[in-house]
Amino acid sequence: MCEASVFVVDGRREELVMKGVDILKVEEDGSLSMVDLFGEKKRLKGTVKLLSLVDHKILIEETN
Repeated sequence: MCEASVFVVDGRREELVMKGVDILKVEEDGSLSMVDLFGEKKRLKGTVKLLSLVDHKILIEETN
């Protein structure tokens, strides 16, 4: 499987936002929308800091 877990990073702390993310899209307003395998959706403002395909992990730093 190629799904990833998305975490918000704050310094060295990582907080899980969503598991099994299949789609991560940058919207026109700069927000990030995520969709998991079951169709659940979440959206947040932030920038991608790390995308690790081997570890199935995406780190996002939130912005206001």
